[in-house]
Amino acid sequence: MVKVPESSGSAPLFDYAPAPESRAVVDLSPSYGLFVDGVFVDGGGRSFKTINPATEEVLAEVAEADERDVDAAVQAARRAQDRVWGRMSGRERAKYLFRIARIIQERARELAVLETLDNGKPIRESRDVDVPTAAAHFFYYAGWADKLEYAVPGRPDVRPLGVAGQVIPWNFPLLMLAWKVAPALAAGNTVVLKPAETTPLTALLFAEICQQADLPPGVVNIVTGAGATGRAVVAHPGVDKVAFTGSTEVGRSIARTVAGTDKRVTLELGGKAANIVFEDAAIDQAVEGIVNGIFFNQGHVCCAGSRLLVQESVAEEVLDRLKRRMATLRVGDPLDKNTDVGAINSAEQLGRIRDLAQVGEDEGAGRWSAPCELPAQGFWFPPTLFTGVSQAHRIAREEIFGPVLSVLTFRTPSEAVEKANNTPYGLSAGVWTEKGSRILWMANQLRAGVVWANTFNKFDPTSPFGGYKESGYGREGGRQGLEGYLR
Repeated sequence: MVKVPESSGSAPLFDYAPAPESRAVVDLSPSYGLFVDGVFVDGGGRSFKTINPATEEVLAEVAEADERDVDAAVQAARRAQDRVWGRMSGRERAKYLFRIARIIQERARELAVLETLDNGKPIRESRDVDVPTAAAHFFYYAGWADKLEYAVPGRPDVRPLGVAGQVIPWNFPLLMLAWKVAPALAAGNTVVLKPAETTPLTALLFAEICQQADLPPGVVNIVTGAGATGRAVVAHPGVDKVAFTGSTEVGRSIARTVAGTDKRVTLELGGKAANIVFEDAAIDQAVEGIVNGIFFNQGHVCCAGSRLLVQESVAEEVLDRLKRRMATLRVGDPLDKNTDVGAINSAEQLGRIRDLAQVGEDEGAGRWSAPCELPAQGFWFPPTLFTGVSQAHRIAREEIFGPVLSVLTFRTPSEAVEKANNTPYGLSAGVWTEKGSRILWMANQLRAGVVWANTFNKFDPTSPFGGYKESGYGREGGRQGLEGYLR
């Protein structure tokens, strides 16, 4: 049982009995191949293991695609685009996207459990956020498929680019797939998708969904593997469009690879978002937004609010309430419906989080972690915050990509803007205040692609998402998400 910590000066509350989601809904195969031209095939490279980060249990053996496999996938995508998908009317393409969206909804529980097993995120998040939002993206772009002449203002004669090579990360495997595949298909492109090597299983289940939807062979191809597979997709001369979500370092490498070619590129990279709390904010609401901003999905979010900027006059009160709230977060079995914070996705990522947290201590910041008992098996890190942080601290400058919050203070709105913008990133920000005029002023001053007002980490398929500076370029979502897939 997970005991809820007692609030200050009161008797203990109550215990949460375990509420595990059943794994029986998922039928895991011992091994998986590549999905090319509508069928599953063996890969030319070595197979690799995908594991459950909460238990370190091996879930399956997965084929690794080599350059020949990638070439076969690109050729299949080209044939499908030239002969079938590119010639199909938008109205007909929309039917397939609607069908895929409905199947995602029908298989939602299966997808959610598999995502949690492979990724480590809490089942509540997979069930209530990832899967429904993935379906919503397919529904939304299905509606655009026969209206492309209105997608790009001033360009009524738009056409698909051709073959899209897409490389997605491990933090939102199914949702990132939907962000990229749905607009590409709606625009008349075909796809070669490379999921992250630590989280390939929901992408391979999506391949089964494509078969179930009778999607024409070659329209969607999925090649699994590590960095070499992704590089082969990006560099292939038959790929017309590259879409990537991941680290800024890899984004730079992709930009160098495609330089001098005709390939179109969309990059959604790292972030170090500022979550700014003014003295007139609703403090309890702001605390919930802070928790959601940095501890949602274990902090494995490019737009996570990893820098908390609090006005000095309320800093002590905000910190006190934040610590009390963090002490109630339940860390543990991701399949338990009571769990708030699940497992770190991999041993490698856990090592990076630990290293940067230690750097924060070594540089003099005050470290506080929520009191919780971490499981003996798997990859875990407690929700943690650092106080006494300055702009010079590495934990205030570098993306940790974990449940670690750096707390800074400010006195005036101008100082808040200066500190928030003092970063090479520009993906997102949050503003907490009761004054609408201040929200609008801050939104105009902040160099961030998305600015949330009195909320954080809210997404909608109709709204574009993307960044500035080292957070990448191009937009995903909304009408703007189609532009990168049209010529």
